[in-house]
Amino acid sequence: MKQERPGRPGGYRWGVDLGGTKTEAILLNPQGQAIWGQRVPTPRGHYQATLHQIGALLQAARQAHPRARHCSIGIGIPGSLDEQGIVRNANSTWLIGHAMRDDLQALLGEPIAMANDANCLALSEAEDGAGADFSCVFAVILGTGVGAGLVVNRKLWAGAGGLAGEWGHVSLPWPRVDWGEVPGPRCWCLRHACIECFLSGPALARDIGRNDGNAQAALNDPRAPEALERFYDRLARALAMVINIIDPEVIVLGGGLSQLAAIYDEVPARWQAWVFSNRQPKTRLRPALHGDASGVRGAAWLLESV
Repeated sequence: MKQERPGRPGGYRWGVDLGGTKTEAILLNPQGQAIWGQRVPTPRGHYQATLHQIGALLQAARQAHPRARHCSIGIGIPGSLDEQGIVRNANSTWLIGHAMRDDLQALLGEPIAMANDANCLALSEAEDGAGADFSCVFAVILGTGVGAGLVVNRKLWAGAGGLAGEWGHVSLPWPRVDWGEVPGPRCWCLRHACIECFLSGPALARDIGRNDGNAQAALNDPRAPEALERFYDRLARALAMVINIIDPEVIVLGGGLSQLAAIYDEVPARWQAWVFSNRQPKTRLRPALHGDASGVRGAAWLLESV
């Protein structure tokens, strides 16, 4: 069901997408338009340097646009916060165990919203991206890792314990023994056959026969077509499970593998076999409109959504 899109009130919004190798910041004006942006290398392995880099980026944005002195602040991280506000499950391991939101609020003296990068993708695409015309948006990152986020009526749905969207760490549904899905690879989370073990970029590269984790390079390998058949089938099963549970109006894909154009025909054609219905699902499958900028844009909207 399409939703009405009244103009959202508010002032300037500033967001950061904190990645493992790069940190990107953006400033949105009250109309939601990007008016400033900067991308810098992340100080890998240095927690305090990471905090001070974020502070320096905020200062740079406000110097460029003095009217943004009272902007909201949102941070997207490659992990999540537990109920005590401690970073957990972060690919940027130097963040783990720190009360990062509290530390940043103490450093900056301002309230901060923080969420994982998949939630930021979902929020961005629901706000003014590929899911803007829909009330229920499920967004998926298919990159170095695999994650998801859910937005309902333009509000991020984090769940009772902040676990909503941990789709990458449930078992691949309807596993095939002939494809080695049982018991399946061991995940870094110490369980077997997680969706991330099959649908991440490094997983696709391994299935093609490369050990360097470079899925884009692997696509030129003569073994790629067979591996892509398995990839499309697995993604269709994994998303059919989402449709059976949530039945979202649109599923938006981000991350490097979302650029595989064939996904948007191949996967919907296959998921019908696994959806608990006698008719084709109404769920649309779309690429992220804002591409790799969705994470930082979503971070800028966070304070109003959490």
